[in-house]
Amino acid sequence: MNRKHSPLWTPSAQQIASARITRFRESLIAGGIVPPTVSDAHALHAWSVREPESFWREIWRAAAIMADGPGSVDAPWSEVLHGGARMAPPDVELGPRWFIGARLNFAEHLLRRRDDGVAIVSWTERGRQKRTTFAELSVRVAQTAAAMRALGVTVGDRVAGYLPNITEAVVAMLAASSIGAIWSSCSPDFGTRGVLDRFGQIEPVLLIAADGYMYAGKQIDSRPRVEEIIDAIPSLRAVWLVPWLERDPEISALPRTQLFDDALAPFASEREPRFTRLPFDHPLYILYSSGTTGLPKCIVHGAGGTLLQHWKEHALHTDLRENDVLFYFTTCGWMMWNWLVSSLALGVTIVLYDGAALSPDPAVLWLMLSAERINVFGTSAKYLATIEKEGVVPRARFDVAPLRAILSTGSPLAAHSYDFVYRDIKSDVHLASISGGTDIVSCFALGDPTGPVYSGELQMRGLGMAVDIYDEHAQSIRGTAGELVCTAPFPSMPVAFWNDPSHSKYRAAYFEHFSGVWSHSDWAEITGHDGVVIYGRSDATLNPGGIRIGTAEIYRQVEQFPTVLESMVIEQQSTQSPGDSRVVLFVRLRDDARLDDALRDAIGRKIRENASPHHVPRVILAVPDLPRTMSGKITELAVRDVVHGREVRNTNTLANPNALAFFRQIPELVGY
Repeated sequence: MNRKHSPLWTPSAQQIASARITRFRESLIAGGIVPPTVSDAHALHAWSVREPESFWREIWRAAAIMADGPGSVDAPWSEVLHGGARMAPPDVELGPRWFIGARLNFAEHLLRRRDDGVAIVSWTERGRQKRTTFAELSVRVAQTAAAMRALGVTVGDRVAGYLPNITEAVVAMLAASSIGAIWSSCSPDFGTRGVLDRFGQIEPVLLIAADGYMYAGKQIDSRPRVEEIIDAIPSLRAVWLVPWLERDPEISALPRTQLFDDALAPFASEREPRFTRLPFDHPLYILYSSGTTGLPKCIVHGAGGTLLQHWKEHALHTDLRENDVLFYFTTCGWMMWNWLVSSLALGVTIVLYDGAALSPDPAVLWLMLSAERINVFGTSAKYLATIEKEGVVPRARFDVAPLRAILSTGSPLAAHSYDFVYRDIKSDVHLASISGGTDIVSCFALGDPTGPVYSGELQMRGLGMAVDIYDEHAQSIRGTAGELVCTAPFPSMPVAFWNDPSHSKYRAAYFEHFSGVWSHSDWAEITGHDGVVIYGRSDATLNPGGIRIGTAEIYRQVEQFPTVLESMVIEQQSTQSPGDSRVVLFVRLRDDARLDDALRDAIGRKIRENASPHHVPRVILAVPDLPRTMSGKITELAVRDVVHGREVRNTNTLANPNALAFFRQIPELVGY
């Protein structure tokens, strides 16, 4: 049998029977809500998109949502979804809006556990820094919220975090949420302009920052940038600085600033947090688009939708349960941080990490996994490819016995990385490649703890998510690539874009490609297993000779070469022959490697044999670096603009904007 169609992992009968998604499905059958023919996760998905109101009502009940109004756990809903199947920005009169009349608080659910179990473990490149229990977390949030209230922070105010991935970031977010304020965060590696392009739009009243952060053995002082940010945002009433690099950092140059602990000191007697219950779609977070083609879009996500969607993904798709230990390598500037923190609602211990993923040892995260007995390890496809090339074999050096699942997102996971996980990490592990984004603060495709894992495939579409693949005529297709769309509303749709009262930016972002259908700008396929393959961003899709090619199909082949650290491919339009174009591949090589004819030929041959002749680049060039966003994703669109002589807007959104300079002077690209 072709290996591609043989599962790499299949859960045992006991694993299937004990999985939370199985117990959820069986409870629906026992209650007469679904028929016995709903026999597995894929059948459950089909039912969930046919009967969305029933599905989300049952998620509400399973998650034991605490709320005022008609949405109590035991009371049936008169209207779960206002506006029916209308797929458009939420509107008070027309919909789609969820759970009208319910009033809840996001932080109340994440803090319902108050015992001495460990809630948060904080790590850096130097090892474990501290543990915080659920009881301690609750008290700290109570004190922080009291300090915020004393400052005048109230419902709807914006609180901004410019913080490393540390415990104080979680505390501040929960405190803001408990009041009904809106939390927004950037990681401290964002430069001043990148921060102002984000926070400057939302006018926060409080900024919580750290004195610095750690990366690859270096300590980076954030205070000069914090000073610039304070000067540029007049809405700020106060700044609280978290000592992270120094015990007592100097703050005399920072206006309206006090140390975090000093701000909280007058409220040391506060022991119990207070929660303001607000409408289901009350704003919780403001997240940001990458901003590579203009100012970042300020995407507002609601408390109820985020809570329900994340509970579903944690409990049913990831099989998390109380006392499990969850880690995701992320920063406070990526939506996976928000996703990670939400698991506190299940009584899960979360592990935070501030630093480089490969420093001081390429296996530092696996040392942490072993020490903390992590059950679910979340990372990126790029990280897994990198440690494979670094020769890291976690199963040989560390105790991986507690590890049940590995999650990967950020970019498509290549087939060789699936092989690497099962060969060098753990043979009996649930490997779930997942895909979604900032736009939905969640996922469209996820894992299935009760189903087989096939190489190169995401196991299933998210429960309650009417995900489909459309061709250019808006026709549903199977077994071939097309545009990933969602054809019906879901609770974690943005409630709005900030400063977009007419919803014009919102409509343009998602609903212009296919009228009345959410277009996610992913080029994807639904397979014969009812799984999903992601081929890359559709706005970066190549189209040489009229044949559409997903960039991930090329990356999967190229990055199997040990000498290739990473790659990027674009389509270059000809200036000499309008309408003609060619595929250009850029590779970043190891320091001791060079791109000679033999390597070029080997790359071309591998692509031809494992993808198609259409995928073979006409030009292959070595470059010293590839531009990437702050979250580590390479940005093909910026290079495409440079190569075509167009201005790259908002280079401050890039982690390494200087990488673009090389592309402006490559002789092989001039005059085509």
